[in-house]
Amino acid sequence: MSKIVVLGSGVVGLAMAMLLARQGHEATVFERDDAPAPGSPEEAWSGWDRGGVAQFRQPHFLHCSARQIFDQHLPEVKEALLRAGCVTFDYLTLLPPSITDRAPRPGDERFVTVTGRRPVVEYAVARVAEEFLPIERGVAITGLLTGPSAAPGIPHVSGVRTTDGVEIRADLVVDAMGRRSKLPDWLGAIGARRPLEEAEESGFVYYTRYFRDASGTIPPCRAGLLTHFHSFSLLTLLCDSGTWSVTVFFFTGDPALKALRDPARWTKLIAACPAHAQWLEGEPISDVLAMGGIVDRYRRFVVDGAPVATGVVSVGDAWACTNPVQGRGIGIGLIHAVGTAEVVREHVDDPVALALAQDTMTKARATPWYRDTVAFDRRRTTQIAAAIAGREAPSPTGPLDLLPVAMLYDADLFRAFLEINSLLALPEDVLARPGLADRIVEVAGTHQPPVPRGPSREEVLRMLA
Repeated sequence: MSKIVVLGSGVVGLAMAMLLARQGHEATVFERDDAPAPGSPEEAWSGWDRGGVAQFRQPHFLHCSARQIFDQHLPEVKEALLRAGCVTFDYLTLLPPSITDRAPRPGDERFVTVTGRRPVVEYAVARVAEEFLPIERGVAITGLLTGPSAAPGIPHVSGVRTTDGVEIRADLVVDAMGRRSKLPDWLGAIGARRPLEEAEESGFVYYTRYFRDASGTIPPCRAGLLTHFHSFSLLTLLCDSGTWSVTVFFFTGDPALKALRDPARWTKLIAACPAHAQWLEGEPISDVLAMGGIVDRYRRFVVDGAPVATGVVSVGDAWACTNPVQGRGIGIGLIHAVGTAEVVREHVDDPVALALAQDTMTKARATPWYRDTVAFDRRRTTQIAAAIAGREAPSPTGPLDLLPVAMLYDADLFRAFLEINSLLALPEDVLARPGLADRIVEVAGTHQPPVPRGPSREEVLRMLA
């Protein structure tokens, strides 16, 4: 049994620690924020102070891949989510009326998920984790401890140091500190090479408002969860306990739309979109919550074939963080955590092999999702820039770009789209299926991309003036 320190008590950090505890390791979670997990889901929403998570009350979503991981590895978590009031959602209820083939398929259960507001989800996960392992809240880490190197010229991490000067020794340190992780700086302080890093601002601003229906009824979905208009998009997410969120997101270089921070203007825009106006029928339970400056960032901790350090691994947003509009952060993080736990089980006694194996696993299972999400950001930014300038956006060409059109008219292509969207299957694996890419091109070739019902760009600008 190894002693493992997990830094960060977000959903991914807690899941990572529980997976390691399940293997028999002595895992302890250290969290900088000192507020304990609340006593109820409502207290989690109304009063839990998680200053270390900037987007704590911004929209979140648990994709089907997350539900699948909980079912397979941490079934207690899914049960806790349901007890906390999280909603069970079947993606196939979004099957558009343009598809006449409504027959069920074997395996359709994979498109069912359980989701809720981030504070409620984290509350449920924390309650389960507290039964598995110690969670030390209010403990801030300031740097790494080192021990004898496992390979020439490569520092070996043997624990962490708190801001109070307490030294905590461990066989492995897991960085689950999220977007704000300072691990690269800490590695530099012990003489390690900095990880390779790529970063670019996603370029979007988000204005979100939450609603609740007193009877617990959530309005029907009359469009997909994410709908792209000319120069803005709408994201509608079902949450928990009769709540839901509505988010407008747009290009940060479009200052006119920043007037949507005003609740009256925000409401006016949603009301002008016929397939989304029903989301205004509940009681608002938040102001219009703004978020911007989100960075897509990726780090790789093996450089020139060698780990920058041993005895430490990074998971979830601490490894790579993405634009949250697709709700992929927790899902990708859980995929990464499961893979990392498998690597630890196989190589915990060999620090070099562990670091290299985690890099290989990350490259195969998690990095493609990061790349796919960044590609979405770039495509959407190009489309919005064209709308602002009054020119036609580039036409989709390859099968992956054409899939959002083709899936509106073919039941099997709709499911293929859901597999990718829900992080159940990588795009390249889906497109490699015999005949699927050709079918996408064929179906898309006979249909025009849909134009969602709503105000034109000019009408929006007049509305916000």
